[in-house]
This record gives sequence, structure tokens and C-alpha cells, in this order.
Amino acid sequence: MFKKIAVLGTGLMGQGIAQFFAWHQLLVTAYDTNKEMLSKAQNSLKKQEGLEKHLSFTSDLKEAISDADLIIETVTEDLEIKRRLYNDIEIFLKKDAIISSNTSTYPLALLTLNQSFANRMIITHFFNPPQIVPLVELVQSEGTLPGLTERVTKFLRDLGKVPVLLKKDSNGFIANRLQAAVLREACFLVESGVADETDIDTVMTEGIGLRWALNGPFKIADMGGLDVWEKVCRNLLPVLSNEKQTPEIIKEKVIKGNMGLKTGEGFYKYDGNNNDIGNTEQKLLELLKLKATISKE
Repeated sequence: MFKKIAVLGTGLMGQGIAQFFAWHQLLVTAYDTNKEMLSKAQNSLKKQEGLEKHLSFTSDLKEAISDADLIIETVTEDLEIKRRLYNDIEIFLKKDAIISSNTSTYPLALLTLNQSFANRMIITHFFNPPQIVPLVELVQSEGTLPGLTERVTKFLRDLGKVPVLLKKDSNGFIANRLQAAVLREACFLVESGVADETDIDTVMTEGIGLRWALNGPFKIADMGGLDVWEKVCRNLLPVLSNEKQTPEIIKEKVIKGNMGLKTGEGFYKYDGNNNDIGNTEQKLLELLKLKATISKE
């Protein structure tokens, strides 16, 4: 269906998406204007056995997309940078090429504004690490060409992904809105002195997160009893954080340059050898295998 894929941007998400498609023996071209990042991506991905003949790397935009069937933009979450790239790719696109963005927050209507290929563009929001996590959120517009989203959905599903098509365009889609709500309350609990970061992460990984791996919030509410949850909501919602700005605890760390794993320190400190990424990916694979086994029982 899609034989040649271009991934624009070789950051963490771009690398993972390129790796995913190459795993499935599709021809993938990874593009980046930053030659240092491109080189790092090339060194990282080509170390993996079996990917070499399916992956190519370039800083030439025409070379990357001129014969691509599917183009996935994964550049930094900056609207101006994304739009500049869209303007650049316009002249090189095949007439039937499909363009998608891996944006995690911007609505499709904002991305496609004044773009000549707006009816061929959708959002395919992968999750980190994208080569492992099954979910991909899809967003289309009223003007999206008939059948286009269905083609992409089937393509992803055939490769083992679990696509979810939103019924309407929405900032942050589904998953990031839920994650942002949880993170806001987690920060509020820390700032209020209720618990520290480690305790809150433990509550999630040893309690809530285990249940969420098998059932979503609506199924969990049904299992607990909607009468019980009616009371929980009545008692708790008035005292939860309703902050509309980025939590201070996050802003302070960003100002200091402590942005997490990428800088070696965020809420936690990291040793810089990428063991955290490797360990997490391995545990996710094991969790997915276990989940698949449980689902068959």
C-alpha cells in the first residue's frame, strides 16, 4: 500500500518511527537539516541488525520526499518551524502522496491552514517509544480526501499498531489531554506537600498504572460502581487543581536547564548512558507480551 516512507526529523520520535517501518521491511528515508542529529540517528539505527537495507539518511529534502508515498513530519513542536517545512515540501510532493504530522498538541486545522495539500494531510500521533507502543491517534478534517484516513488506518493496523480515529479535531487529542491532567494534579500534590515525586510515581506504577494497562477509566468506573464514582467526583473534583498555567515546579526546572533525560536531570538524575531508555523499552516489550497472553485467556 505504502512502499516508500519519508520521516522528516531524526529526534527521538523520528528515529523510533523510522525504525518501526524499517522493521517491517519498508523503504524508509530519514531526513534532517541538522547533520549532527542525522549522523547520530544513522549511527544508532544502523547498528541494529537487518535495518541497513531498508533505511537511508539524507539532508536533501527533494531526495527524501520526491518518490515517497507517505511522509511523516516529526520536527520539533514549534508551529512556525512546521509551517516552514510544509512550505518547503510542497514543490517536491508526488500528486498522490499522503502527508501526516506526529504533532502531540497542535490541531490539524492549524497545521493545514493555507496549505495546498490540506486535503491530503492528517495527524498520526505516535507514542514514545513509537517502535514499541501500539497506539497511534489519527485526526482528519472535513476536507480530507475520502478514503485517505481509512487507507492509513488499515496500513497501520496491518503492521500491528492500534489506530484510534478522533471524531473531531482537538488540541492535545485524547492521550496527552489525559496525561496533562494527571501531571497537573501530580505537580499540585508535590507543591502542596502531600507527597514527593517518587511516592507519586510509585502510586502510579504499583497501583493505578497496573489497572490502566488492562482497563480504561470508563471500564474501571463501571467495575467500581458509578454510584461510588458519583460520590468520589462530588467530593474530590472541587479540591483538585484547576491551574491554567504550566506548574511552577516544571517551569523552574526548565529555567535551570533541567529538562529530564535529555539533559541528565529533571525530576530525577540520569547517568547519560541511555540505560533508562533501553530498560524501559525492554520492560514495555515484556509487558505487551504478557498483556497479549492475558487477553487470550
